Amino acid sequence: MCGIVGYIGNMQAAPILLDGLSKLEYRGYDSAGIAVYNGEEIEVVKSKGRLKVLSELTHGGESLPGTLGIGHTRWATHGSPSDINAHPQTNEDRSIVVVHNGIIENYLKLKKKLEKHGYQFVSETDTEVIAHLLDYYYKGNPLEAVTKIMHRMEGSYALGIIFKDHPEELYAVRKDSPLIVGHTDGGSILASDVPAVLRYTRDVVFIENEEIVRMTAEGMDFFTVDEEPIEKKAVHIDWDVNAAEKGGYEHFMLKEMYEQPKAITDTFSPRIRDGQIVIEELGMSNEEIRKIRKIMVVACGSAAHAGHTSKYIFEGLARIQVDVDLASEFRYRDPILDDGTLVIVISQSGETADTLAALRESKKRGARVLGIVNVVGSSIAREADNVMYTWAGPEIAVATTKAYSAQLIALYLLAMKFAHVRGELSDEGLAEMLNDMEALPAQVEMLLNNQENIQRFANRYLAAKDVFFIGRGVDHAISMEGSLKLKEISYIHSEAYAAGELKHGTISLIEEGTLVAAVLTQENLYKKMISNMVEVRTRGAFVMAVTVEGNTEVERAADYVIYIPETNKYFTNSLAIIPLQLFAYYISIGRGCDVDKPRNLAKSVTVE
Repeated sequence: MCGIVGYIGNMQAAPILLDGLSKLEYRGYDSAGIAVYNGEEIEVVKSKGRLKVLSELTHGGESLPGTLGIGHTRWATHGSPSDINAHPQTNEDRSIVVVHNGIIENYLKLKKKLEKHGYQFVSETDTEVIAHLLDYYYKGNPLEAVTKIMHRMEGSYALGIIFKDHPEELYAVRKDSPLIVGHTDGGSILASDVPAVLRYTRDVVFIENEEIVRMTAEGMDFFTVDEEPIEKKAVHIDWDVNAAEKGGYEHFMLKEMYEQPKAITDTFSPRIRDGQIVIEELGMSNEEIRKIRKIMVVACGSAAHAGHTSKYIFEGLARIQVDVDLASEFRYRDPILDDGTLVIVISQSGETADTLAALRESKKRGARVLGIVNVVGSSIAREADNVMYTWAGPEIAVATTKAYSAQLIALYLLAMKFAHVRGELSDEGLAEMLNDMEALPAQVEMLLNNQENIQRFANRYLAAKDVFFIGRGVDHAISMEGSLKLKEISYIHSEAYAAGELKHGTISLIEEGTLVAAVLTQENLYKKMISNMVEVRTRGAFVMAVTVEGNTEVERAADYVIYIPETNKYFTNSLAIIPLQLFAYYISIGRGCDVDKPRNLAKSVTVE
């Protein structure tokens, strides 16, 4: 979750550190800090709160001289948010300074050992243990000390380390938490994620598990945990640097919502050739596709909601049984996997800890794993048997919009491909679906341009305390995502229910004025859904409906109706989610919330 930046070179480090950390704010944090070697000592400045506070304390970094430094934005795990618990953490005489992303699971055991040797601790963090442990093993050789602590620490970590005795070197280490490095003009830089380095280099090296990098102004050397040198190749990043900037929009989330037509197009266009779906990265022959007996979709949050949508599509279109699992539960329930099972793991960042753990468990049990990710070179992309990228570009806002839409497209393409190969979808049926898919970007853009009506409606519900989303079938999956968007950025309590379950308890919560958002895009379920809407409306609910053009019958059961264009019944999620995203956004704006960085949340959840 935390953001890490480090720099060594011929430029002043502090402004670069602050700039890099600003590009990682989307990851979620509660405090920030930087450490810079000024030629005589390592100066540490850190503070609770937003990066702006740290920038003001250091005058934008100008008050901290020195060309070697590390920086950090912290999301609290061990110890409450405070100046003391903020990173960087140091040993007693500040000769060793550490920033850390991850969790050291055996830190209490290590802490007790160090206390027996006279070490005193001032923070509540597991990271301070790392600094003192390095001090304990350091005998003049930084690489040796680093490898020794790696053999003794359990858990996940990405580390940036400065040794005062070696001011010409910056060390970085990675285990189960993302870390990249790159060489700039006259220096070297490290970070948790690509946006932090785009201004300085386009060629980055992804550090693998249990690898160490020694960085200097001239270049980088890579080592295994046994101090053996290794060769690494850089990956060129093609992202437009402006894609990681707001570009005139008030918020990243709004900008990214308006980028959804492009994200959808970029995800499907390269995979449609001469009227056929070609997914080269799938790496499966037609015969292998026909042998699939079961698909397990494993993900967290919005990615899991995309997975729930795919269940209806794979089963309805390709006639393959699909189970959808939350990644945080998957490996603890002893899942049944075999060589006839395809496991699809979905993650925007490709670094989600629970999803990555599920991937590894699936491979251990002999299943084939396909990763659907948005970040090239991420851990899931590297460790899955095959990877299908969602070409959404960098997504900065914590609440996903365009990456979710791109995930849906990737899943649609897979389901259509499998259905066609298995003889469940005719050539004519495939052609019709591809035509409908190609129309989606323009339809999404049209819905986005209707934002003023949705904004006016949202302004009526700024004081809402509870909102319920209901739907049946694939509309239930849409409802789950709509509900999540509202709760995570507006802090309004919101729940999504399969509409048929209302009468089994939930309807008791409906009272005068309660807002109920009903999604009904599946024609065969219109009558059932209208019946459920009437049930809540007669009990005082105000009903907002999202339905397909032409379904005017819904107006007799709803107080406010949003129409979406007609499309294939399996693609309606891509359209119905747009007004729900806009509704959540404008509710959040009206309530004065931090839309891009909601409290307590992080973009990339790299701890369990």
